[in-house]
Amino acid sequence: MSEASFKKALVEAIPSLRAFARSLSGNRDRADDLVQETLAKAIANRERYTPGTNLKAWLITILRNQYYTEGRKRKREVADSDGDHAATLTAIPQQNGHLELTDFLSALQCLPEDQREALILIGASGFSYEEAAAMLDTRVGTVKSRVSRARARLEELMSGSPDFVRDDAAIQASTDMLNRALNA
Repeated sequence: MSEASFKKALVEAIPSLRAFARSLSGNRDRADDLVQETLAKAIANRERYTPGTNLKAWLITILRNQYYTEGRKRKREVADSDGDHAATLTAIPQQNGHLELTDFLSALQCLPEDQREALILIGASGFSYEEAAAMLDTRVGTVKSRVSRARARLEELMSGSPDFVRDDAAIQASTDMLNRALNA
């Protein structure tokens, strides 16, 4: 399709695009903005259009995606032209989260290997108890028991147990183990 015929087909599609945009947005001005944005994207991405396919369907897909993208953005935005809302916002320091994570990783290494392995399969890797039991070649009840004991021991260690000592080597070992579990 030549450049001229592509542009001619775009112009011919405008009434259909406007009608569709109006049905989505319910607002004439917003519909016109959507059509304008759709046409701009279509021209910018002309090489993605496959000649011989339905141009109007391609344009409507672009328009619909633009509409939903704008809707998702609008949900996160707050009208705050005078800055009142922005003045109330605060950022919580993230150091505590990092420290808690390093304590958790160190405490994870304090668990017996069978409990740690079961906990990682269920908690970090997202396997079901049945899948974990098959992988560990044991019964489902055994896996549930190991996970329960592991969680209780982690809670005890993380809440100030006197036999818990933060260990950088243990933190690194836990980090490596979790990365392998998540990437497997």
